[in-house]
Amino acid sequence: MRYSALSLLRNAFSGHQKWPQAWRKPHPKPFYSVVIVGGGGHGLATAFHLARDYGIRDIAVVEKGWIGSGNAGRNTTIIRSNYLLPGNIPFYELSMKLWERQEADLDFNTMVSQRGVLNLYHSDAQRDGYARRGNAMRLHGVDAELLDEAQVRAMAPFLDFDNARFPIRGGLLQKRGGTARHDAVVWGYARAADRLGVDIIENCEVTGLVREGGNITGVETTRGAIFAGKTALAVAGNTSRVASMAGLRLPIESHALQAFVSEGVKPLIPGVITFGAGHFYVSQSDKGGLVFGGDIDGYNSYAQRGNLPVIRDVCEGGMALMPMIGRIRLLRHWGGIMDMTMDGSPIIDKTPLPGLFLNAGWCYGGFKATPASGLCFAHLLATGAPHAAARDYRLDRFARGAVIDEKGQGAQPNLH
Repeated sequence: MRYSALSLLRNAFSGHQKWPQAWRKPHPKPFYSVVIVGGGGHGLATAFHLARDYGIRDIAVVEKGWIGSGNAGRNTTIIRSNYLLPGNIPFYELSMKLWERQEADLDFNTMVSQRGVLNLYHSDAQRDGYARRGNAMRLHGVDAELLDEAQVRAMAPFLDFDNARFPIRGGLLQKRGGTARHDAVVWGYARAADRLGVDIIENCEVTGLVREGGNITGVETTRGAIFAGKTALAVAGNTSRVASMAGLRLPIESHALQAFVSEGVKPLIPGVITFGAGHFYVSQSDKGGLVFGGDIDGYNSYAQRGNLPVIRDVCEGGMALMPMIGRIRLLRHWGGIMDMTMDGSPIIDKTPLPGLFLNAGWCYGGFKATPASGLCFAHLLATGAPHAAARDYRLDRFARGAVIDEKGQGAQPNLH
């Protein structure tokens, strides 16, 4: 059923009891042209674009839990394209353009809200760095505005301008940035892919990869073997674990990233605000809760939870930026598993094993990249060649020395 004012009115007469399931619950078939491992935003977006843009509809998306149970439902929902390096800007701007038309593409309200993303700076050196980033963005046709202290004060007067340890001097603003509802995004992609004939198979954990000779020809799962012409991995923090089933060792580490939400308060935060003197970012949800986060936990982990030192560090960053939030009660916190690469940038590429393709290494950038990741990964699977916007996300860039180190931290994944 297509969602519309007419379908809403029609179902109102039945007390909204006759809405069909958003997607089917099929049994896996023995063979598919493409099997996508991972039912998060990236895997579902890939299936959607393969089916819609390339006419490949014999696809299975296998997910070990339920749709949205991984990182897709465990993030702070920020979307933006305010990057510095030429390897990243075209990709994330493509993603931003896809966000802007996503609801029409999917026939689903994903609650995209372009309220703006403001990165604060606290020193002359940081201002110069943001000016450089803003100029790089504008050279690529991306909107960017460098604000002084007075402009930031007018936009966010509740910040601590006068008594802060790190006084606010201004900020870099991308007005087209903002947030989207993470659950709605995966539901929208799942429903749209299902309408195009994609089989979404939940509660189906991959336990091994099928090899014939040197080729990957399918997956072993808790619901039996599923053979495939092409097997695509989009499993975020479990990438290294699944890739090891094929004997691959990847330049990736897994770390937990915590996120937090407060009790609901009246409208306060106008958009997304980031603290330039520490790692803290905050926005306000439609329910009124302040949604915020900071650094990853420094140790390797596959656990969807974090520890107290990072909680303290994140809360200290928030208090340094706006002490008034000290009176707000923390409602809950959670963790996602980040697949951190050695340069902090993702990988969309073929693997050395024929038949096996990789979408991984999203670090902090996974949610905002969802639409473009799906489009570019689908292009690779359908054509065998990288999409123009993702041509620098090759797996061999580490061997070639062509790294995309956005933060300039070197080969330390935990610092990206």
